Amino acid sequence: MKYRELKVHATRQGIEAVTQLLLSMGIDQVAIDDPADLDEIMNKEHQYDWDYVDESLKANSHREPTLSAYFEDTEENRKLISEIKVKLMMLKADEQYREFGEDVNFGRLYAEEIPVDDGWQDAWKEHFKPVKVTESIVVKPTWEEYTPKAGEKILQIDPGMAFGTGTHETTSLCMKMMEKYLTKDMKIMDVGCGSGILSICGALLGCDSVLGIEIDPDAVKVAGENVELNGVADKVTVQEGNLTEGVSFKADMIVANLMHNLVMQLAPSAKKHLAKNGLFISSGILLEKKDQVAQEVRKAGFEILEIPEDGEWCAIVARVRRKFLGLF
Repeated sequence: MKYRELKVHATRQGIEAVTQLLLSMGIDQVAIDDPADLDEIMNKEHQYDWDYVDESLKANSHREPTLSAYFEDTEENRKLISEIKVKLMMLKADEQYREFGEDVNFGRLYAEEIPVDDGWQDAWKEHFKPVKVTESIVVKPTWEEYTPKAGEKILQIDPGMAFGTGTHETTSLCMKMMEKYLTKDMKIMDVGCGSGILSICGALLGCDSVLGIEIDPDAVKVAGENVELNGVADKVTVQEGNLTEGVSFKADMIVANLMHNLVMQLAPSAKKHLAKNGLFISSGILLEKKDQVAQEVRKAGFEILEIPEDGEWCAIVARVRRKFLGLF
């Protein structure tokens, strides 16, 4: 089968903007090549468990980031690619007119089409290695060997076509905050669970039960398989759904690694689904959106405990605001 690769050249800010653009069009299967990731490895900003980095990668460490999306080579998809190119030009025009602020630079936003053969689906696997995400959780792809050290818990993952390997800042921020605030016997709701990584993380950290909710049926399947793989099916249930609509589950902690607009949309519903003093941990929030999201979270009835940052991203840890003298 023939495919077409749409490769977009941009800055790191531009890659984030293009990712959100594609997500708004229902395209969530992308591969990102960001040389800044290599810098983090070389500077030991994360505890990656490899001892060798290919010299060819070091030699190209100054290249610009790229994002690639893959499409079956059909007439319908050729039209879709053309539509994306037009939207990219509009995005660049908005950036030049300072619609996103004075300091925003998306880079070239140059899009090229490349014919490719089948097999691209597995090419990214060589870059996904075991990584210690929190003090105790090591995320390991199913195809890699890893011997745990004292106190480490292994979270095996096969992301398939679903988002969530633990290496992205938004996911790792959530996992670190879960480890910090989670206590045993908590009930957790994971909204937009993707590959199931946060749901499984909660189970491994000792929570009582987890409900994972995901709108994408393919992701529901992948998450369910990962739950079985990690032996936590007795604690974790994954179901298809849109945010918390039609869900009666009452949680002690809700985690949501979503886009900022969905976090704001979810906040009022999250409060209704949380027990007394329940915690709401949200991520997927660009720093430039931090204040806007924090304001909406407060309006929904939460007090913010902390806003940890990593790179261009942040998470918001909030608790249901306690009543005082009958008032909030």
